[in-house]
Amino acid sequence: MVVDDQPANLKLMEDMLRRQGYAVRSFPRGRLALAAAAEEPPDLILLDIDMPEMNGFEVCKRLKSDNKLASIPVIFLSALNEAEDKVHAFRCGGLDYITKPFRFEEVQARVATHLHIHHLRRSLQVHNDQLEEAVRRRTREIEESRLEILCRLAIAAEYRDDSTGKHTERVGRTAAMLAQELQMPDLQVRMIRLAAPLHDVGKIGVPDRILLKKGKLTVGEFEVVKKHVLIGAKILSGSQSPLLQMAETIALYHHECWDGTGYSAGLAAERIPLPARVVAVADIFDALTHARCYKRAWPVDEAMREIWSQRGRRLDAMIVGALHKLVSSGRLPVDDRGDCQIVKQVDGNFQQAELSI
Repeated sequence: MVVDDQPANLKLMEDMLRRQGYAVRSFPRGRLALAAAAEEPPDLILLDIDMPEMNGFEVCKRLKSDNKLASIPVIFLSALNEAEDKVHAFRCGGLDYITKPFRFEEVQARVATHLHIHHLRRSLQVHNDQLEEAVRRRTREIEESRLEILCRLAIAAEYRDDSTGKHTERVGRTAAMLAQELQMPDLQVRMIRLAAPLHDVGKIGVPDRILLKKGKLTVGEFEVVKKHVLIGAKILSGSQSPLLQMAETIALYHHECWDGTGYSAGLAAERIPLPARVVAVADIFDALTHARCYKRAWPVDEAMREIWSQRGRRLDAMIVGALHKLVSSGRLPVDDRGDCQIVKQVDGNFQQAELSI
């Protein structure tokens, strides 16, 4: 692009540059040039300074203030030959300054040099963008792989006393629906959806003779079972991922009670992290309504009566209320056989990088 208020200068530059194979657009006013550049940015601008309406300095400043146009190299082409003019031109964002009258060989050489540099910078930017995307993609793959391994570990731990291996998945979905009912932010809902299935990953460290015992546990055996929250938190600890940090919190605190009688930290009320309180309700609901080797499946109304009785004692009353709304409205139905059928669930299709911010 050539910008000059003198028609003879425009014609001369057009002819000389086109003979070198360049596509040239010429404009006699700065405002016209700015409007044209905004629609179709040029690779380089040759810009006069002394023009009516808007001088070259102002044109250059406006170009550089526009993110879309700021990278376009500007060569000032002017009869002004004072040092102050040249300094001002560079301060406005110009990359070069050619004084009139000029030799075309000089213009040609500087145009070619700055176009070459501009194309190299653009290629480098494309390369950097591709590299950043590759890093993001690889980071996402690593996060997904790590999460998949942990989820499979959770399923393996749960499979020992749940032959369907579906408890972890149901707890994740139910917890996400509770979080949504509580109007938690979408990102937290999604994180709970993925973190909740890891709540009992520490059961991998509980011996079968205790975990699968059909009779009542002794005091000593229950103390061993209680350690699964510490084991799970240790397995999940040390990650920089907000998702796995939430999973660690849930694993450690999902057996705390609202009245402070839970384990292992003895936290009470709102000192218990909200995601852990949500998962506690989802976990108890699913455990009651599904059969295990040591218990029958409770009918949903019986399970809800028991959970309702624990409001303000073992469980957060607000979350129990949210569960009641989901069940009574049919959004979280459980049939007579105790098979949980989620009919409305949180969309699980989202980018893992979103959870790694």
